[in-house]
Amino acid sequence: MTEPVDNPCVTCGLCCANFRVSFYHGEVEGMPLGIVPAHLTEKLNESRACMKGTSQKIPRCIALSGTLGEQVACTIYELRPTPCREFEVWEVNGEVNARCQSLRVSYGLPPVQAKLYLLTED
Repeated sequence: MTEPVDNPCVTCGLCCANFRVSFYHGEVEGMPLGIVPAHLTEKLNESRACMKGTSQKIPRCIALSGTLGEQVACTIYELRPTPCREFEVWEVNGEVNARCQSLRVSYGLPPVQAKLYLLTED
């Protein structure tokens, strides 16, 4: 069995509360290949949509539940749009995401320490 990896994303959530999440409107459900729930999006223009809440002066994605810096979760994780899928996680191959670190520090959270995790199968 694979051991779970400690993931600071489940206690942070700052990436979901600092950026406008805009994407091609074809990702919205109702479009031929759309999966993002339409009721959680808003139209930006004829070809772009965004997650509700992320185009505000103080952005926070409507799909983010919980308290920033304590315990958070994406309520549509499997249906999230491309920008969310492409945002680099806090660490890849031992390199910490600089955008993630900057957000954490600006919010008063401690920086994440890079670790290389070796997952073992039992």
